[in-house]
Amino acid sequence: MGAALALGAWVLSTRRAASYARLHPELRSPFVRFRSPPFTPGVVAVMGALQARAKAPALPDGVTVEERRIPGPPGAPDVTVFVYRPPNLPAGAAAILNIHGGGYVTGSAAASHPQSAAYARELGVVVVGVEYRLAPGTPFPGPLEDCYAALTWMVREAEALGLNPARIALVGDSAGGGLAAALAQLAHDRGEVTPAFQLLYYPMLDDRTTLNADHAGRGEFIWRPASNVLGWTSYLGRPPHPDRAPAYAAPARRADLTGLPPAWIGVGTLDLFHEEDRDYARRLQAAGVPCEYVEVPGAYHAFERFAPDSAVAREFTASAISALRGGLRIS
Repeated sequence: MGAALALGAWVLSTRRAASYARLHPELRSPFVRFRSPPFTPGVVAVMGALQARAKAPALPDGVTVEERRIPGPPGAPDVTVFVYRPPNLPAGAAAILNIHGGGYVTGSAAASHPQSAAYARELGVVVVGVEYRLAPGTPFPGPLEDCYAALTWMVREAEALGLNPARIALVGDSAGGGLAAALAQLAHDRGEVTPAFQLLYYPMLDDRTTLNADHAGRGEFIWRPASNVLGWTSYLGRPPHPDRAPAYAAPARRADLTGLPPAWIGVGTLDLFHEEDRDYARRLQAAGVPCEYVEVPGAYHAFERFAPDSAVAREFTASAISALRGGLRIS
């Protein structure tokens, strides 16, 4: 038994060393040398407690934020949203629904204040951050329906919010990107709202990734396979199955992608989601949906958050912002 454990540890360390050697030179640091712990219920609970005690950061000059309670999905609690407005907001402005990440089990819209406020300031748009309920306390479809409630509220209150309902982008990172992609599909099928664009940072799209035995060196940094299993199991309310998942739960399983909003998808080659994101981008393009796909060699999950001053992270972020400007028709 001891020899087997030692061999397993050696294999893991060797695999990690190989992945580190494949990192983009600008992303190699002492931080990523440490093996990030996989998500467990205990880790998620600690993260939630820390987020609850965190103080809201200062916002960019002139950006205001208002916390609102809006009607939730039928039979569900109200949903908290944060509305960000830049100074000198033009009439009929474009808007963003920003959906935070966290593997479906952690994270918060409040913790995304800096990102949401930056969008408002830089692009001159209204931004709404949605505080959707988290799994496993609220599994699918609760979190997605919370996001849909926020989107339809933006349309109903468009005049009061000062936004153009025909110029709303869905933006999300990681699990938030998965929710944004699913929300684009749900909105298309229900026909009440037509988002103009979807911006998906390394989106969490396919529960079947958890079933792969070999990830080819991806997922060694930040978001690891064990975390992915916890996230998807919590969100689905059961372990992932190779042949079935509820409609809209795993966006990559949708067969017909025609008619969805134009998209931008960005991911690093060492991200656990690399294969599922690349495949989804290609399928969107094949379905006639305009989709810009940005692949960053040697980048891990959420690299631009952990190395924001690197040239490769700045270029990645600039590509996303440029795509938003085009998708929302912002001059």
